[in-house]
Amino acid sequence: MPHELPKAYEPGAIETRWAEYWVQEKLFHVETPAPGDSRPVFTLLLPPPNVTGRLHMGHMLNQTQMDIIVRWHRMLGHVALWLPGTDHAGIATQMMVERQLASEGKKRRDLGREKFIERVWEWKRHYGGAILDQMKRLGASVDWGREYFTMDNNLSHAVKEVFVRLYEDGLIYRGKYIVNWCPDCGTAISDLEVKHEDVAGKLYEIRYPVVGGVSGKNEFVTVATTRPETMLGDTAVAVNPTDERYMHLHGKHVLLPIMNREIPIIADELAQPEFGTGAVKVTPAHDPNDFEAGLRHNLPQIEVIDEHAKMNANAGPYAGLDRFAARERVVQDLATQGFLVGTKDYTIALGKCDRSGTIVEPRLSTQWFVKIAPLAKRAIEVVEKGYIRFTPENYGQIYLNWMHNIHDWCISRQLWWGHRIPAWYCTNNECKEVMVAREAPAACKCGSTKLEQDTDVLDTWFSSGLLPFTTLGWPEATRDLEVFYPNSLMITGFDILFFWVARMIMLGCWFMMPPHKPGKKVDADDDALRASVPFREVYIHALVRDADRQKMSKTKGNVLDPIEVIGQYGTDATRFTLAAMAAPGTDIAFSESRTAGYRNFANKIWNAARFMFMNVDRIEAGLRPASVSVGDSPAQSAGIASFDVRTLEDRWILSRFNRAAKDVNESLHAYRFDEAANRIYDFFWSEFCDWYIELIKPRLNFEEGTDTAYAKIACSNLVNLFDASLRLLHPVMPFITEEIWHAIYDGKPPLKSIALASYPAAKGEQIDLGAETEMSILQDLIVTLRNLRAELKVEPKIKVKFEVFVHEPEIRTMLEKNLEALLLDRPANVEKITFVERSLVNLPGARSTSRFDVHAIYEKKIDVAAERERLNKELEKIEKQLGIAQARLGDEQFLRKAPAHIVDGLRKQAEEATALRQKVLAKLRELG
Repeated sequence: MPHELPKAYEPGAIETRWAEYWVQEKLFHVETPAPGDSRPVFTLLLPPPNVTGRLHMGHMLNQTQMDIIVRWHRMLGHVALWLPGTDHAGIATQMMVERQLASEGKKRRDLGREKFIERVWEWKRHYGGAILDQMKRLGASVDWGREYFTMDNNLSHAVKEVFVRLYEDGLIYRGKYIVNWCPDCGTAISDLEVKHEDVAGKLYEIRYPVVGGVSGKNEFVTVATTRPETMLGDTAVAVNPTDERYMHLHGKHVLLPIMNREIPIIADELAQPEFGTGAVKVTPAHDPNDFEAGLRHNLPQIEVIDEHAKMNANAGPYAGLDRFAARERVVQDLATQGFLVGTKDYTIALGKCDRSGTIVEPRLSTQWFVKIAPLAKRAIEVVEKGYIRFTPENYGQIYLNWMHNIHDWCISRQLWWGHRIPAWYCTNNECKEVMVAREAPAACKCGSTKLEQDTDVLDTWFSSGLLPFTTLGWPEATRDLEVFYPNSLMITGFDILFFWVARMIMLGCWFMMPPHKPGKKVDADDDALRASVPFREVYIHALVRDADRQKMSKTKGNVLDPIEVIGQYGTDATRFTLAAMAAPGTDIAFSESRTAGYRNFANKIWNAARFMFMNVDRIEAGLRPASVSVGDSPAQSAGIASFDVRTLEDRWILSRFNRAAKDVNESLHAYRFDEAANRIYDFFWSEFCDWYIELIKPRLNFEEGTDTAYAKIACSNLVNLFDASLRLLHPVMPFITEEIWHAIYDGKPPLKSIALASYPAAKGEQIDLGAETEMSILQDLIVTLRNLRAELKVEPKIKVKFEVFVHEPEIRTMLEKNLEALLLDRPANVEKITFVERSLVNLPGARSTSRFDVHAIYEKKIDVAAERERLNKELEKIEKQLGIAQARLGDEQFLRKAPAHIVDGLRKQAEEATALRQKVLAKLRELG
């Protein structure tokens, strides 16, 4: 059948078809290599989106970069495994299902734990795969056969095993501490899940009467607080031991206003003399710093706010009130009773739950914690020793700064959905034994069989922190673990550097340490430590912002839905936009105008392919590229095979392609997605389509009955070049490249997908500096001819004769040799070119460069005023360039330090500018 592409490029139609094809054919499934397989292995773990999630631009950027890297490695001949999956998202998913129940007039406690969990699984089956379905539509080249869910049985088993081992190692403990509590979610949350924002608040100054006064006089200690409702749980007032104002009060007591409870005055560094009055109230049950002070002084812990953020029975007359309603009442009563000194405006760093937006309450609560210091020690060491490398590099230092100041990790959550903590409690009041076990114990050591399992579940990040090894079969010693661990790379955003990346490093380095050598500590075994890391490299990508560089938010109304953008411009164009703008360390100001431009780029490629197919079918049906190789190493697929060099443009395009291949491979190796995309764009649009195709068109045209051999060679070169260029572009624009590549083979390619063909690499023998230099001169002359026509406003249909004076004989020889290319350039529409022996600079309508003068033999009268204005602008530009060059050449310090080739280049630049200046001045004199 003839090679055909529809006249119009419609991305929606081809993208849906190929996305389904890739999944159905299981193109990206990876069989675990057998022992002895020497192929390089590349492993990448998808940051698991929440089961509740929908695709946003951050996901799109992350997955675009991952897909580019994986497709590139796969085409290099590597065993490339990209593992997909979703996270059970404890808090978010439970909230979604509880809202669903609420719409039915039910609550989770009406169902009970078991029925509620069944309801969540049912919800997951109906709605939980939305984001993965979107990924399939976008063509993500993951191994769908290995898809995981963090609540799968095998992963749940591994999570339980990790908990038990950490407990047995003395690294998990249970205790009562101050935690961040979200009243809306009804659970403790980590510091990382609290987002702080500065808001306008009040600072309340309250005076506490000193019991007994001093020397028979009434005396008060004034404290300042932003949360007066918590004073109901005060158990002390603290003053700094060095503060002379309060030394006489050490050991005395004050009367707690409203509650009429005597509490001690303690000397503690919690109080800072320079802040406020220098005295602070101490509420151990509702402030983390107060809690620590309470432990130091053995103070009671009185809770006055419950898990719903309402005042409890310990709050006396305020019991049952919401915490903020209680604040108003407390302040009013303090004022009425004469204890309120005053109120000041004050900026408060208010902590809010990242999930619900509810104001977080510091609350004393019994929780499970990981003793983090031993895990952090290894996680710091592997980065300091370079076993894990960060790109951009500054994130390595950010990571280390955080790790050096890390606190113990609260891992328990007061939810029903999640991995339930494997701990059981003996209900015998005389025993109260806590048992942590892999399976439910039959009885307590006291003999009682009445055991209750802990009702809490584990923090979602606990299970996701294990994914680099649990998804590969741990705790079993699987072949997958042997082959694919450590992962090669982690690509993610800065926002989960501490949530996830740091925890994967800590847990990986703890559980994946190989057995240590006899007589040697595991921590001291560098080989073991290097092998334990979850990944070798971490690439941190930037944020996607709107076109005005504002952070996208629903409040601002500037959120871009990637599915809508894709529907308008296509996936390929959207991917290319994100790749081309993804400079490391720089946020992306996403612009739909850029996306429209890249859709035009795809359209340009489409039309070039149609032109190629038209000529293939006209010249020789069945022409096939010879450059596709299957499973070859990069060295075997270097350059373009079977490219028959006959002309300057052949030598030039072959050299430019090899340079492009070299540059793109180097950029992808360094995660410079922007450089790779822009380099491909420049090559494909400008050098291939705008120049090479235009230059070979005359070779493809032949008269009926003449020998077509020359045209066949040109057509064969075109097909081979197009094939190699498609493979170069494929990781960034997978859909259009797949479509055209299959069309090259009439739908019967040697491989199921271009994704399985080899990626182009540079071949040194095909790089031709001489051809590039000569072509640059030829292009310069062609552009000058085109511009001169445009300036003289010659009608497009009129052919023009040109005279050319070339300054250097060897350049003239080269131009004469390539005269056909000059005569057949359509935009210049040349009738004849005559090379002359004299300067043309003084002729009206002539143009000059440092290499040649060009004169159009055209009788249309020149607008003298317009020409003088043009020449004056040109003169101004030349003199500016000359001034800069002369200034640097006159700088002795610069001349001493600058490399010789830089200085020589500046001198040549100054010489050329001086010559051009003289030519322009001569023309101006001629015009009068």
